[in-house]
Amino acid sequence: MGGRVRREPGGGGHRRAGGGWGGSCAAERSAGGPAQAGTLRSHLDTVGVQGGADGSTAARPWHSGAMTPAAPDLTTPLPLDGGLATELERAGLDLSGGLWSARVLAERPEAVARAHLAFYLAGARVATTATYQASFPGLAACGVDRRDAEGVLRRGVAVARDAADRAVGRGVPPGLLVAASVGPYGAYLADGSEYRGRYGVSRASLREFHRPRLAVLAEAGADLLACETVPDVEEAEVLLDELAALGGPPAWLSYTVRDGRTSAGQDLHEAFALVRERPEVLAVGVNCVSPVGLAEVVRLAASASGKPVVAYPNSGEEWDAGSASWRGPAVFDAGEVRSWVAAGARLVGGCCRVGPAGVAKVAAALAGPAGHRP
Repeated sequence: MGGRVRREPGGGGHRRAGGGWGGSCAAERSAGGPAQAGTLRSHLDTVGVQGGADGSTAARPWHSGAMTPAAPDLTTPLPLDGGLATELERAGLDLSGGLWSARVLAERPEAVARAHLAFYLAGARVATTATYQASFPGLAACGVDRRDAEGVLRRGVAVARDAADRAVGRGVPPGLLVAASVGPYGAYLADGSEYRGRYGVSRASLREFHRPRLAVLAEAGADLLACETVPDVEEAEVLLDELAALGGPPAWLSYTVRDGRTSAGQDLHEAFALVRERPEVLAVGVNCVSPVGLAEVVRLAASASGKPVVAYPNSGEEWDAGSASWRGPAVFDAGEVRSWVAAGARLVGGCCRVGPAGVAKVAAALAGPAGHRP
């Protein structure tokens, strides 16, 4: 999970705006000599992109009956993972370029699997895939054709599933889930738009952007679809319609917010209320927001939607694009988790700058008496 303008989807790998990432593949292609695109293309040709961390084919259709678990029972809150790109960067991996952590997924899937495994071992019951930035137009700008772009998306699910199997093999209780990260249109723009919204594109364009990726991720066997870091009610409405047409798996919808409104400036109560009559949506909430005052936002989401709430804030640090560094204190406090649960949160984790250690504290807080639904 994670953000932009700071850095890092939520599980999917959010990153900062500017600083040499946004649109780099497209710029290289237009120059006629895409170094990064050529490297990625060569790598995909060499190893293939259909399967898991070892290149094996491991896709599992969602409509596969007993092979796929039912929507999770959120009577007891579930711990989510933390900032996937944060963990990849901590391991020394290069996330430069327009694909961010999706580039690592394509080139070094084993590294992504290790990051997922670290979160599962820390206590996360849900891992979010490295597909936040893996969109068809974004991959096309890096020289990846449609067939291989589908393979990258499928690999995201397979790699997380592989990590879940490894975790169970190391003593973690079974029933671990994989949530396929679906980043907003603003993530593709790579200019911080997921914290502004109002992209200036039509609903038809948003449907064309989201529909094929949702279909591939569902067919790949994701347990959940994580529609995350959404800044704008208009995009949320498009996503909700596409989810309804898709028919499964269950999804969550999480917004970015600012000053008590969506990042695009819309009424937050109305934004959360969009899902009230949407059975395909398991939970609604926020991600990549400051943890300060989060309980009030969670309470509003629960009241407006009548549904469980998903909440995975960042560390509270701020990304300074000018100095290319993080500023301010980390104020993520797992001790606040109980107040989020009391307000209605049932899926709880971390976003940018929240690693396995933070997730372990969240999981411990949820396991305590106050982590159970009254």
